[in-house]
Amino acid sequence: MTLFDRHLLREWLTIFGLIIVAACGVMFVQVCYDDFRNLREAGARGIDFWRYAVVTMPGFLSVALPLALLLSVQWVLTKLRGSNELTAMRSAGVSFLRLTAPLWLIGILFCGVAWWLNSTVVPWSVQESRAQKDVLEFRKAARTQLPDRIGAVYSVAFDNIKDGRMWFFNRFSQFTKHGYGVTVSELDSRRRETIRWQAAEAYPDPAGGWIFLRGRELQFDPDTGENLSSVPFSEVRVARFFEDPQLMLLIDRRPIDLSFFELRRLITFFEGRNSARSIPYAIRYEALLADIIGPLIVIAIAIPFSITGVRVNPAVGVSKSIGLFLLYYALENVASLMATRQWIEPATAAWMPNVCMAGLAVWFFSRVR
Repeated sequence: MTLFDRHLLREWLTIFGLIIVAACGVMFVQVCYDDFRNLREAGARGIDFWRYAVVTMPGFLSVALPLALLLSVQWVLTKLRGSNELTAMRSAGVSFLRLTAPLWLIGILFCGVAWWLNSTVVPWSVQESRAQKDVLEFRKAARTQLPDRIGAVYSVAFDNIKDGRMWFFNRFSQFTKHGYGVTVSELDSRRRETIRWQAAEAYPDPAGGWIFLRGRELQFDPDTGENLSSVPFSEVRVARFFEDPQLMLLIDRRPIDLSFFELRRLITFFEGRNSARSIPYAIRYEALLADIIGPLIVIAIAIPFSITGVRVNPAVGVSKSIGLFLLYYALENVASLMATRQWIEPATAAWMPNVCMAGLAVWFFSRVR
C-alpha cells in the first residue's frame, strides 16, 4: 500500500463515517416518526422503545450503506481532483485503475457486507422488531380483551392448491395460536369439494396434524354437490393436515415487510402454481439478491463521475450522486411495474436497474481521459 493509498483511504473513511452517523440519525428519526406513537399507545416503557429502535435500525442499513458509499467516494475523489492531487499522480504516470485500486477493494468488501446484511442482519431485524411490537400489543390487549381476541387477524383465507385444501378462519389469534370459526374444504383434482370441516376452534397439534374442536364433518358427492353425511364431533385430530398458520398469515403482508427467509418460503409455496400473487414476493426476493453487486456498481459510477468535467465544489458532485440514486429507484419502480403486469420475469425486473446503472458506468468510463 502506497502513501497515496493510505491518504485516499483515510480521507474516504472520514467522510464515510460522518455520512453513516448522519444516516443513523435519519434512521432513528424515521423509526420515531413511524412507530413512537404506536409504541406509546401500546404501553411501551423507555427501555422498550430503545430496545425496539436498536433492533429496527439495522433493517435500514441495506439502503443506507450504498448511498453512503456513493456519497463518500464522490466527495473524496472530487476533493482530491479539486486540489490537483489526482492530476499530480496522473502526471507521475499512475493509471486511473491503480489510483482507485483501494476503492475497488472497498467495493468488493462491501459486496460481502451486502450479502451478510441481506441474508442475516436485515431478516433478523425485520422479524425481531415485528416480534417486539407484537409482544407490546399483546401485553396491552391482555388488560382488556379475552385471550382469543389478542392479536387477532380477521378473515384469514389460505388456498393450498397443491394438496387440494382451502382454509378460512373468521379470526386467528397470534397470541393463542388458535383459529376461530374454521372451515376447511378438501377438493378433488378438479377442484370439487368432497369433505368440509367446520369447527368453532382449531389449532396445530405439536405432534403433527390439526385438532378441531366443537364442529362437524360433512361429506359431499363431487359430481352433484349433494351432502352425503354430517357427523358432529367435540374434538378430532386430522393427521393429514400440515399447514403452518405462520405461512397463512405471511401471505397478507407486504413484501417489503417480510424478511429474506420469509420471502423465500412464500416463493417456495407458490412455486409451480403460476400464481400472480407470488410475483411481488419474487421481485422483492430477487432484488435483495441483486443488491449484492450494488457496491461495485456504485464504485464504477462514482469514479468516472468524479474525475471528469470541470472542477467544482464536492457538494455539487454529492448532489449529482443523489440524482443518480433517484434515477436508480425510478428504474426499480418501472421494472417492478412491468413484472407485476407479467411483461417480464421477476428476476429480470430485479436486475434491470443494476444493468442500466452498469451501462451508465461504462459510458462514464469511456469518457475518462
